[in-house]
Amino acid sequence: MSEHTTRPEVALVTGATRGIGRGTAEQLAELGTTVLIGARHPQRGEEVAAALRATGGDAHPVTLDVTDPATVQAAEQQIEERFGRLDVLINNAGITGSGPVAPMDAHDQIPSSVDLDMVRAVFETNVFGVITVTNAMLPLLRRSPAARIVNVSSHAASLTATSDPDGPMAALPPSAAYAPSKSALTALTVQYANELRKDNILVNAAAPGFVATDSNAHTGFLTVAQGAAVLVRLATLGTDGPTAGFFGQDGPVPW
Repeated sequence: MSEHTTRPEVALVTGATRGIGRGTAEQLAELGTTVLIGARHPQRGEEVAAALRATGGDAHPVTLDVTDPATVQAAEQQIEERFGRLDVLINNAGITGSGPVAPMDAHDQIPSSVDLDMVRAVFETNVFGVITVTNAMLPLLRRSPAARIVNVSSHAASLTATSDPDGPMAALPPSAAYAPSKSALTALTVQYANELRKDNILVNAAAPGFVATDSNAHTGFLTVAQGAAVLVRLATLGTDGPTAGFFGQDGPVPW
């Protein structure tokens, strides 16, 4: 945990009730961070927050649907009233658009036959939802002496990797929804980083890797804890840490 303040840091994790989001919340709580569990369903958010408190963490549920600006604004007001600031924002909430399937089975995303409504829904959560949440939370983040924003992307966002016919991503079917949405998110990350440098806010994108979660029917080969590690590392960067970067477990990911 960075040492820029003696107060416990306050971190909001969207989509924090399961998978990588929950794993990230658990690890941050273990570091002594006050973790806000962003959840669409209040009961589920309280269940996860209670589980973290039972293990000694400081966790609180925050009802938030990234596609519903009213809930996002209500969450911002709740955080302001209770904590007065936000030190870390992890934009983790995201959808594949294909339901719980392994990436190699996502043939409904092939560009020539994709359902445009599905593409719009994926971008609504994975891109526009990030803008909605980030912009709502920026006033609180600017009150932190050294805030960090982490956008959860994917190795599938890498144009370098996915355009290589002989590379490790070549087995993935072409995608007009999930992969482009994550590419857009990494591009958006750079633009926010450029804008917020003057505010000492570090903004980076993370690629957790192929983690076993509900979104891929638990076919991933990494554990949730392993996938969450890079998010936590970027969320706890010191003031001299990188910004406008795209990182995986092993370091920078090619754009």
